[in-house]
Amino acid sequence: MTHSENNKRIAKNTLFLYFRSFLTFIVGLYTSREVLAQLGVSDFGIYNVVGGIIVLFSFIQNAMSSATSRYFTFDLGKGDFEQLKKTFNLSVVIHIFTALFIFVLGETVGLWFLNTQLSIPSERMEAANFVYQFSIFAACIGILQIPYMVAINAHERMKVYAYIGIADSVLFLIIAISLGFAPIDKLKFYSILLFCLYIARIGFYIMYCHRNFKETHFKWFWDKKMFLERMGFSGWTTLGAVSAIAALQGVNMLLNVFHGVVANAAYGIMTQVSNAVAQFMGNFSAAVNPQITKSYAKNDFDYMHSLIFRATKFMFLCMFAILVPLILNMDFILHLWLKTVPPFAVFLCQGILVYNLVNTLGIAINSSILATAKIKKLYIMAFISSMLNFLIIYISFKNGYSPEIIPVVYSVMAFLGVTYSFYLSKIYVRISLLRFFKDVLLRLLSIFCIALPLPVWISLKFSGWQALFTTSGGFFILFIPSVFLIGFSPNEREFLVEKFKSKFCKKA
Repeated sequence: MTHSENNKRIAKNTLFLYFRSFLTFIVGLYTSREVLAQLGVSDFGIYNVVGGIIVLFSFIQNAMSSATSRYFTFDLGKGDFEQLKKTFNLSVVIHIFTALFIFVLGETVGLWFLNTQLSIPSERMEAANFVYQFSIFAACIGILQIPYMVAINAHERMKVYAYIGIADSVLFLIIAISLGFAPIDKLKFYSILLFCLYIARIGFYIMYCHRNFKETHFKWFWDKKMFLERMGFSGWTTLGAVSAIAALQGVNMLLNVFHGVVANAAYGIMTQVSNAVAQFMGNFSAAVNPQITKSYAKNDFDYMHSLIFRATKFMFLCMFAILVPLILNMDFILHLWLKTVPPFAVFLCQGILVYNLVNTLGIAINSSILATAKIKKLYIMAFISSMLNFLIIYISFKNGYSPEIIPVVYSVMAFLGVTYSFYLSKIYVRISLLRFFKDVLLRLLSIFCIALPLPVWISLKFSGWQALFTTSGGFFILFIPSVFLIGFSPNEREFLVEKFKSKFCKKA
């Protein structure tokens, strides 16, 4: 497949995934509002913090996913089918043992932590333990489905992700509505229904892969050398995942200890907003990452570099276009969205969107480093950064700071992490930092300076619907032409003009 065909495939896959994100985002807005209204602030906070315990144990899930994706996509790029089958089969074996480990850890250390360390109203402890058990089962299922998700992503079957995402959103909506007719405690009923959804999802992944990819017909396989190689890679990705969880869910625990379940509810809203926006980033990343890894496997560094530059630029611009109107109108949007807005939620949501925007600069760069499998320095720094995150927030809470300090610390540490990733990319994949600054960062900074001042000024003068429309309008009036004239290179502008003419000027 030529580079031009690959680029078209990436664009097509991205459109599918953005369409999915748009629908899931719209449906998710109502679903989250309904779940909060049905459960109430206290039970919503309980579910958020109890689920956070499971995330602490399922950090291995993220680590194993990165390792499996790297080796599966690399073998697919090499075209080695026999090695591909071995990689998949060994991955399933590893994930089975990982799920068993998570289960044992959850039923011992996790159960102790839930019942002795968390601040949960005594009358809701029985419900919290009920939810916790179903969360453990859900975490194990999430681990077992990873090899099948990786296979779909490596084969770039993005339509499947789009359909699964849409189906998930519809089912989540049905679950939220069903809470109004719950025959038992709503918190318990919610956890049961979510568990059933996870079962249905893994069933579909297994069935689809079995029918479409011969290498996913599982047979027990063991190779000590391959196992040690993958576990060495997974060891570092596990370190990175631990650090990420410490920064996100560990802070959730601190919130519970210092500020109670109401603050956990605000944090839960922040997490949902962040996840909804991050899904847009993840969709573009899912479309481009396989090509980055495959181009590295073929030693095609010129194409790899061009993918990294374009992906970084387009991800940032897409996020910038989405986030500016949201940040400037967050108070109005949250009150429009939710029946009850928890204290601190507005600033937490604004701050976490800034954090997401900073992170977009490092996504493609980090993908290229993962493709090399030389990840030791990257994840050591990620671990140090996240431990500092946790420590700084802990000290802040001890000294009486409000939860609003959280996204400020996150954003500063994210900027430092992205800077370090740039440095590693120069060493491992021979990225020219000067070219990256000129072709990507300088263009983005120019658009930032042109498009942002006017909507910020407008947001200080108006409120409500008037502010939403005027800030958005003022922003896009400046943003769109600046992207076309400054954000795109001459070749990209020429390509867009030709595409526009071919689509809309044929008759003429």
